[in-house]
Amino acid sequence: MTIALHYCHLTVDDVDEALSFYRDALGLEVRDDVPAGEFRWVTLGSPDQPDVALVLSEPHAGRSQADGDALRELLVKGVLPMVIFRTDDLDATFERVRSSGAEVLQEPIDQPWGPRDCAFRDPSGTMVRISQEPGGSQVKRR
Repeated sequence: MTIALHYCHLTVDDVDEALSFYRDALGLEVRDDVPAGEFRWVTLGSPDQPDVALVLSEPHAGRSQADGDALRELLVKGVLPMVIFRTDDLDATFERVRSSGAEVLQEPIDQPWGPRDCAFRDPSGTMVRISQEPGGSQVKRR
C-alpha cells in the first residue's frame, strides 16, 4: 500500500490576487480553474511535481456561511498554517518573488536545523517559506 499527498487547500481572500503571487511570482502553473456559482477553485502545481497540487479558494467557497465567516476571521488574523516550498536556487527564487512586490518577512539565511530559507507573505497574509537544502541539493523530479 502506498500513500502520497495529492492536493493541499489554501484559503485566500481573492483568488485572482493569489494567482498573481502563486503563478506569476512563484512560477506555479495553473492546472484547473473550476467555477462554482460565485466562487471558484484554482489548482496550481510545479512541473517538477505533477502529482501534487495546491488548490486556492475563498473562505465561503463550498462552506456554510458560519464556517466561511470563521475561516475568514482566521485568515484575517494571519493564523492559518504556513506553506513551505523547496527550491534548488534560493537566492534567484527570493529575488524573483521580491521583485513581484511580495511582502518580505525574512531574507535568505542559513537555519541552525539545516536548510537555507526565506519567508514572504502572500496577498492574503499567509506566511510562505521557501527553503533550499544544505549544499543546494536539487528538487527531486519524478
